[in-house]
Amino acid sequence: MRRIYLDYNATTPVLATTLAEMEPFFVRHFGNPSSEHVLGRAAAEAIEDAREHVAMMLGAMSGEIVFTSGGTESNNFAIKGLFLRPDQKKRHFVTTRIEHPAISEPARFLKRMGVDVTLVGCDARGVVDPEAVRDAIRDDTALVSVMHANNEVGAIQPIREIATICRQRGVLVHTDAAQSVGKIPTDVGELGVDLLSIAGHKLYAPKGVGALYVRDGVVLEPLLHGAGHEHGLRAGTEATPSIVGLGSAARLATRELDANRERIAKLRNQLWEQLSAQVDALQWNGQSDNLLPNTLSVNFPRVAARDILARIPELCVSTGAACHSGSTKPSATLTAMGIDEATARGTIRLSLGWLTTPDEIEHAADLLAEAWFQLKA
Repeated sequence: MRRIYLDYNATTPVLATTLAEMEPFFVRHFGNPSSEHVLGRAAAEAIEDAREHVAMMLGAMSGEIVFTSGGTESNNFAIKGLFLRPDQKKRHFVTTRIEHPAISEPARFLKRMGVDVTLVGCDARGVVDPEAVRDAIRDDTALVSVMHANNEVGAIQPIREIATICRQRGVLVHTDAAQSVGKIPTDVGELGVDLLSIAGHKLYAPKGVGALYVRDGVVLEPLLHGAGHEHGLRAGTEATPSIVGLGSAARLATRELDANRERIAKLRNQLWEQLSAQVDALQWNGQSDNLLPNTLSVNFPRVAARDILARIPELCVSTGAACHSGSTKPSATLTAMGIDEATARGTIRLSLGWLTTPDEIEHAADLLAEAWFQLKA
């Protein structure tokens, strides 16, 4: 069976180059980065090299990068780390209705802890209005968190405009950039953010590693207390091989960003053209000029997405977002965009990656169109 993988927003493979760079730190350079002997120093130097690569990708200083276990921890650290500070007097948090559970669940936790939470909606394209964020900010607002790009439909959010509003009001701003790093520019200076989260496995690095950008001067309470690793912000012996992998992936992403973005956007548009030519009344969720170049969320009319995919076991894609694939309810994002339940049942998310080929696109389009035609007949 010829497997076609078009689920890169769910996770990415570790590239051979990255895996080769990681390997020595499993076997030869296995020392504890906190040890002062030669094996420890080799590990510590590798971690700092990786920190430089991640910082360069984000336009940050290396001292502003904290390595974590992934995007979920980075998001939790940014949000809880601010509100758990002993000196934190402001008790209001603003986020949106289209966030990943790694944001929405910490928000629910904050509510149980007595923090007031305001959720801002989006328009039919899946885009948050900066003026709605402005209206939500209060005198006691401590933090605004808006994802950089939506994981389901690919809508890129106006983070710069939101950050400008927040700065005028003296409010910190965080963005979950798990889906945007390596696909579009994520320079923290241009975005104007104070905190930014990365998930390694969305960037061709291993699962179980991520990073949080913390702007110099921003103070967070650590979630993990211990021996003072990561500048005292994240205790626990660093996972050197995984961090090396994240640094390698960040370096490749920085170098190949423009070329990959252009090539993948062409393939995504080719996929849409082939599908829409064969599937009557196919809808592209959130279609606009300001989307992630790799993401195509479409609604197949009069059928259930799961039934389509059941007929194509060789095609690896998601019905909506992978994190919600076990649910029969429309995702929070599709609901916020005003897509009704019947239409959402036919939603398939196709997300392309660095390894996607034109042949795979052509074959995937034909498989999907054939399965739809058989079901709707």
